[in-house]
Amino acid sequence: MTAHPSRPTRECLVFGPLENEVMRVLWPAPGPMTVREVLGVLNAGREAPLAYTTVMTVLSRLAEKGAANRTKAGRSYAYRPCVTDEAAMAVREVIRDFGVNAVGHFLDEIRSAPDLRERFETLLHEGPGR
Repeated sequence: MTAHPSRPTRECLVFGPLENEVMRVLWPAPGPMTVREVLGVLNAGREAPLAYTTVMTVLSRLAEKGAANRTKAGRSYAYRPCVTDEAAMAVREVIRDFGVNAVGHFLDEIRSAPDLRERFETLLHEGPGR
């Protein structure tokens, strides 16, 4: 399994270990993937293969968390990521848990760090689809 090019090599704190493995399969995928497809990629380099139901449960939980979107694909589902990386999911969770106060704290951090402020200005002027 190949890690997504923009991913740090450290273990993700937003997802559990198996959720992280599944997201690393979904992120570089060209389109939605079925449970069986994700299972095939995950089991390709494993000594002890994962069960279909294990991967199905993980994908279902990722959909519930808002990290993956699921659509009907025949009698099962296909999944695609809703976030581009762990940082996007972390920001989503912080804003969900702390609301507008979190945004205020993000802005305070940006104001206090020149490199963050410069990056923020660049992103602000680039607009959507950067």
